[in-house]
Amino acid sequence: MRDTSGRPRARRPFRRALVAVVSTLGLAAVAATAATPSASASAPPPPSGWNQVFLDDFNGPAGSGVNTSDWRYATGKGYPGGPANWGTGEIETMTSSTDNVALDGNGNLRITPRRDGAGNWTSGRIETNRTDFQPPAGGKLRVESRIQVPNVTGAAAKGYWPAFWMLGAPYRGNYWNWPAVGELDIMENTQGQNTVFATMHCGTSPGGPCNETSGIGSSTTCQGTTCQAGFHTYRMEWDRSTSVEEIRFYLDGVNYHTVRADQVDATTWRNATDHGFFVILNVAMGGGFPDAFGGGPDAGTQPGHAMVVDYVQVLSSGGGTTPPPTGNRDAYSTIQAESFDGQSGVTTETTSDSGGGQNIGSLANGDWLHFKGVNFGSTAARQFSARVASGAAGGVSGLVEVRLDSRSNAPVGSFAVGNTGGWQAWRTVPANISSVTGTHDVYLTFTSGQPADFVNVNWFTFGH
Repeated sequence: MRDTSGRPRARRPFRRALVAVVSTLGLAAVAATAATPSASASAPPPPSGWNQVFLDDFNGPAGSGVNTSDWRYATGKGYPGGPANWGTGEIETMTSSTDNVALDGNGNLRITPRRDGAGNWTSGRIETNRTDFQPPAGGKLRVESRIQVPNVTGAAAKGYWPAFWMLGAPYRGNYWNWPAVGELDIMENTQGQNTVFATMHCGTSPGGPCNETSGIGSSTTCQGTTCQAGFHTYRMEWDRSTSVEEIRFYLDGVNYHTVRADQVDATTWRNATDHGFFVILNVAMGGGFPDAFGGGPDAGTQPGHAMVVDYVQVLSSGGGTTPPPTGNRDAYSTIQAESFDGQSGVTTETTSDSGGGQNIGSLANGDWLHFKGVNFGSTAARQFSARVASGAAGGVSGLVEVRLDSRSNAPVGSFAVGNTGGWQAWRTVPANISSVTGTHDVYLTFTSGQPADFVNVNWFTFGH
């Protein structure tokens, strides 16, 4: 998908109910033939020797949103603290509105770009909560979707950029390590052309071993019906069972592009593939990729044409099933608080802290945040620090605690915090923790002797 590279709020008196954000994703494992635009099909069952890792058939009431235990919405014009315009130059604002992202009641997901009367574009981008999709050692991973790209062509399609793709897990919460962490574009299309592209991004940019910002890519055309006029299946197969590891891309079961590990140096390949990935479905408007084919959108571009997704599925074969997370987050990098995998009682808001983005707020006794797969490595971490702010009333304070693997486990460290001068008056508070190595789920828990909100958190990190 890559082609180029506040003020305090009033504190709310009532606590939030639990909002779980967990994980999973997917795409399907065998070739499906093109179908009529209105067709809806169930994902094919896994072939012999394959295990289903994830499936979403997008069944649900018309007008409802996606299942947020499987997917998260990426909103705005970029990740908090990351590159503007998603790092690609696209111009739309992504939303979680069902005007942009909704089930159609016939077993499909529709991601629809809209334009308002002032000429501003909105669209949708969803990502799997799970970031651990990779082949088992000596095995394979298949990621597939059955998609009809927006059914618009010619001048009316100028600037459209639908995509089905994957990003390396280390990107989540960092946002500045692309393309080294790897990107796998399973399907990209632009300008309403009957052409789809598959690309691997890696290495350094510009240039580097992977020819960035273009990447290592190829293209093909949809047969039978055009990409716009009908559904087609788009698959990535990542194979660690061969003597040279390779990543293959398919359209309707036909392999048209392959990237092999020996095409780049060992370090570049390892950095791009030695971790899990998460999956993304989105429709961008404008940006580097459409610019390469004529630009847009402009006044002649027609809004309202959806990318229609029938199902997504992930399958694994050989070497056991897909392994559990192996350190999707680096303990020694800045972990943005709003990148949580689960939470209770918290809200997000725009922060005035250095770097901008969002912070987590409304934190009071009993609230918590969950961060999956934090990798501490083999050298023990002994320090913890967090960027916090508080406008709590006099006498109101509490603890920010770190727990590992379960909220019921004893804290490995904590610090106390009270009023810092305001809900956007930020300071970094350090604390010692007991020695931690390996990979763990990290819980931040908040404990206070009063029911009132007592702290905001922007980010946290660990140290030796």
